[in-house]
Amino acid sequence: MLGQGGQSALSLLLLLPLLLLPLPLLLWQEAAAIEVPQDPKILQDLKQPPTIVRQSVKDYIVDPRDNIIIECEAKGNPVPTFLWRRNGRFFNIGKDPRVTMRKRSGTLEIGFRSGGRPEDYEGEYQCFATNEFGVALSNKILLRVSKAPLWPKEVLEPVSVSEGSSLVLPCNPPPGLPPPFTFWMNSAMSPIPQDKRVSMGLNGDLYFSNVLAKDAQTDYSCNARFLFTHTIQQKNPFTLKVQAKEQYNDTSYNASEPSGGRKLPESTPTFLSPSGSESSKMVLRDEELLLECIAAGLPTPTIKWFKKGGDLPARKVKFENYNKTLKILNVSEEDAGEYICMANNHLGSIRHSIFVQVKAAPYWLDKPTNLVLAPEENGRLVCRANGNPKPSIQWLLNGQPIDSAPPSLSRRLLGDTIMFDSVQIGGSAVYQCNASNQHGYLLANAFVSILDLPPRMLGPKNQLIKVIENNRTFLDCPFFGSPLPELRWFKNGQGSGLDGGQYRVYINGTLAIRQARPEDEGTYTCVASSMLGTAENQVRLEVKEPIRIVQAPQQQSPVRGAAARLDCKVTSDATMPVTVTWMKDDKPLYMGWRMRKDDDSLTISNVNEGDQGTYTCTVQSEIEQKSASARLTVLEEASLNPSVSSALPPDRPAPPMELDLSDPAARSVRLTWIPGSDRGSPITQFLVQFEEDRWEANRWQNLSTYPGDLNSVILQLVPFVNYQFRVIAINAVGQSEPSGASPRYKTSGTVPDAIPRGLRGSGSKSDNMEISWEPLLDLERNGPNLHYSVWWRRVATEENWSHVTTAGFRHVVENTETYVPYEIKIQARNDFGTGPVSNVVVGHSGEDKPTDAPTDLRVSKVHSSSVVVHWKPVDLNSVRGEFKEYRLHYWRESSLVPGLVVSDDRSAKGFYSTVPEPTGVLSGLVPYSKYKMFMVVANNHFESPPSNAVEFTTKEGVPDVPSLFTLNRRSLDTIHLAWDKPSEPNGILIGYQLKYYSLNGSRTGRPKLETFYPNVTEFNLWLPSRSTRYKLELSALTRVGSGEVLVEELPHFTNEAGNFTDATGLGNKTVKVVRMVQQPPVTVTQLMAGAKYHLRVFSHERSSISSKSITFKTKPAYIDQVDIATQGWFIGLMCAIALIILILLIVCFIKRSRGGKYPVRDKKDLPLDPVDQKDQDGSFDYHSDEDNKPLQGSQTSLDANVKESDDSLVDYGEGGDGQFNEDGSFIGQYTVKKDKDETEGNESSEATSPVNAIYSLA
Repeated sequence: MLGQGGQSALSLLLLLPLLLLPLPLLLWQEAAAIEVPQDPKILQDLKQPPTIVRQSVKDYIVDPRDNIIIECEAKGNPVPTFLWRRNGRFFNIGKDPRVTMRKRSGTLEIGFRSGGRPEDYEGEYQCFATNEFGVALSNKILLRVSKAPLWPKEVLEPVSVSEGSSLVLPCNPPPGLPPPFTFWMNSAMSPIPQDKRVSMGLNGDLYFSNVLAKDAQTDYSCNARFLFTHTIQQKNPFTLKVQAKEQYNDTSYNASEPSGGRKLPESTPTFLSPSGSESSKMVLRDEELLLECIAAGLPTPTIKWFKKGGDLPARKVKFENYNKTLKILNVSEEDAGEYICMANNHLGSIRHSIFVQVKAAPYWLDKPTNLVLAPEENGRLVCRANGNPKPSIQWLLNGQPIDSAPPSLSRRLLGDTIMFDSVQIGGSAVYQCNASNQHGYLLANAFVSILDLPPRMLGPKNQLIKVIENNRTFLDCPFFGSPLPELRWFKNGQGSGLDGGQYRVYINGTLAIRQARPEDEGTYTCVASSMLGTAENQVRLEVKEPIRIVQAPQQQSPVRGAAARLDCKVTSDATMPVTVTWMKDDKPLYMGWRMRKDDDSLTISNVNEGDQGTYTCTVQSEIEQKSASARLTVLEEASLNPSVSSALPPDRPAPPMELDLSDPAARSVRLTWIPGSDRGSPITQFLVQFEEDRWEANRWQNLSTYPGDLNSVILQLVPFVNYQFRVIAINAVGQSEPSGASPRYKTSGTVPDAIPRGLRGSGSKSDNMEISWEPLLDLERNGPNLHYSVWWRRVATEENWSHVTTAGFRHVVENTETYVPYEIKIQARNDFGTGPVSNVVVGHSGEDKPTDAPTDLRVSKVHSSSVVVHWKPVDLNSVRGEFKEYRLHYWRESSLVPGLVVSDDRSAKGFYSTVPEPTGVLSGLVPYSKYKMFMVVANNHFESPPSNAVEFTTKEGVPDVPSLFTLNRRSLDTIHLAWDKPSEPNGILIGYQLKYYSLNGSRTGRPKLETFYPNVTEFNLWLPSRSTRYKLELSALTRVGSGEVLVEELPHFTNEAGNFTDATGLGNKTVKVVRMVQQPPVTVTQLMAGAKYHLRVFSHERSSISSKSITFKTKPAYIDQVDIATQGWFIGLMCAIALIILILLIVCFIKRSRGGKYPVRDKKDLPLDPVDQKDQDGSFDYHSDEDNKPLQGSQTSLDANVKESDDSLVDYGEGGDGQFNEDGSFIGQYTVKKDKDETEGNESSEATSPVNAIYSLA
């Protein structure tokens, strides 16, 4: 079985020092994981195996009317991909059009709009989330479709029963998924009343302990409500006939009694459910236990419950259904046993025993969680579960049984625990623990991520901290790295590190200064270092003088109408501005016209009863706040209360007296004192200070503060310190003088509480192992003569522990075998005894040079840039250290391109493989080249002898981009292109190709292609349109194909010319370097007109020394000529001129048609001028249409139906009748005889068309 997926997130690095105090105990545990802070910069780069974060429930019942959604969500970096198995086989989602998977998710959606049956998709589903670091599994999700079957049709005969007898009406609801909820109603849809006598059992049957005549007044129908479909199905009703023992009469009937007042035969109790004298019941842990006893009898029996050998668990027990049902919530193993139900009435009683067995599906005792480790660290995954019967534990690795996974030297399986020793990069994976028995299963995913990060600072840079003098101060320096870096603090860049004395460095990087003094000001640098590098940050500390209220407001009792002055004079640090605010009775004071606030006082004129109250002045800076209060009382007359007016002002309290110590203990003592006078202001606090003569003698330090109503307190102390104490009283005015010192009290020493941190073992030579650790802090010694006891022995042996005691912090074990694992543990001890023993860590002795070399090195599948490498592995015992990798050394011997000089720098690539026939892919090779290589096997420090050398030649590939591509304008329409050969031809060059096309917004023109021989490296490109932008794509060619394309765009000449230059350049920008040896000013020549330049001056010897960049633009040498025919203003002008000419022609034509002498008859026989012929498109030019019949030399009309007609000026003029010309000559009247078809067919030949007039004049 497979089960629940682990959903553990990375732990958050706590930054508060007080919260971090217990953390060292955790860091010393063997399986302690790295706590990764939730810093976005770290999380963005953090690679993480997949983790299932959401999935559907194991037993998943869906509504057949809805689409089916099976959830599977996972997180990881890279983002996981998903696949599904259905009924143990791969579920190909792409082949089923009804099934889709959500984007960036594994959730399946099955839709049925296009048909299909949900029942076809029932089965067991499991989701697999995968990325390059592992595979996470979901539970096996059993998908079932909800069912609401119909009630079987049946004919129910009337039920006849004697009055006073018991009765059971069966329900037998149809089996649904999930099971339906049953209830009883009558045909009027009213619920059947239930009570102690009549009730429904857990199986849905209706039980009558005894039947009465009134029960026949209704019918009984069982109803089943199905939850998913929200439907109710009703069974055919039962008709109940009750046979009365004797008939009613008018005098015997009593409606107030159940039996009507008649005497019914009584009976002793019997059980209707369950049957017999005993039964058994099995229930699973954490579920509900339901026990039922329903009895028959008259009178109706009463049910009582007992548990043999003990009481019923009162907090978990509920009685339902009139005591007939016993419910126990959240069943546990102690709820098993014999339960007894007793039914009794006044005739007798009966008992039934129910033997309850409590079984348990697997439940977690220790669920495995995600583990983040640094290289060389140790850890463990623990999977402990319990159940009844005891569950079996199975481990999987990335979804496969761990037994079938390749063996790993850093992983050991010990039953329910996986131990990881000296983990390495590449060992990340997702482990699954499956705990199962016959009642269920659990599945937990837990990834092991090997994290390798250099130190990083997480806090703000160069932070400024301001603190009040003599206050405890914390300088934060949050950091992170893997492995965990070592942090040290320095002041003003000097010293060997700050720790001890008044400085304390917490494990999270915070530096605590017990009591800040002016000499503590300065710049503090925290440096985090590990084998991967260092990181540092700085904090500037400024110590400020505290705020002091040197003249506080005093209690006053002015007479009404007088003035009152409340003083509040303060001193503070000169560099820290302060603000003074006043409050009255703890509320902000409204400054009316009678109130005047000065720097040192508050004056109230003409006081009255409303001014009476407690006034508080509050002085606040950006880091501190102090306040003082005084009571203002307004009197009617000065003589009414002379005692108040003459009272002394309050003052600081007198110092406490007679300090006494009692109740001594190892780490505490009771301090008692007698308070001094409060001097008119109640004492609010007592400050207890201490001085000790071991670390900082003659310096008093604050220990703790206590409320002013206490004078006896228990002080919590540190072992092995010689204390003395004093007490200071505090009231609203200020602090008292310190009390006298108490007698000295020396806390007794004790064994060390702490375990040395950083225990590790590694070899510095092939025959030794150096064990090292971090020494305890001074305050962790707890006694004199601190030493460390160290034990070690070889792993997986029964040999005795070797042991040494030393005062140092390292020990070297000599004469060891090469690379042998050792178990190591450590313990601190002093003169009082030994402290706790650390957890066992695993170290190794030193490594040596491997003895065997890989053999039979060969290659296959040689391509242009990659090759498959094969070799025979070595015996891992010959590695003589931790197997790191098979390391392939290779170099480029030469190029097959004639005359091409190559570099023979050697490169190496590692392959981690433990399979019998390892292979690897060597990529990143240069095509068309000759290579040599050999292989070694490597541990952490040494390489083996080399294998056999192998030579191979890569195949020809496509060339690199041309190494130079310049554009130079030769004329207004010509661009000179020049380029050079690729730096890596990757084969024999056969030429170049240039593809160019126009650009118009998002549209491109038809591409044009130019090809060149390999010896041609320049070309003059003629641009047909100078106002169009062009894109050029240049690439080199080999026999394999075209190489990488170099792209340039040609801008408009009028405003963009920056890419055109004679200087050498690559891409869209050109760089020109001019060496200058003379003193400034200098002149830079050969610049391009109208171009934009960025200029800077730098040192040729040291390019890091440079001036700031300035930008300038050269003047244009000429103004570009533009094609006037394409300009909008020119087109508009031409249209206006054409319109004016058209209007003039129309006017001239009209005037011409109205006058003049026309030799009509003379023109009748003349042929048409050639310009009067019909155009090809069917329209006619202007001509004299005398008779509309075809003349000699003319063409026919559009429909060839032009007929001869009388010569008439009607066709030219505006009128239809004959008339005189302007000179008085009579032309005559002519009639044009045309039928309708001719008129319509020759309409385009009318001479009055102004368009034809234009054509004729043209």
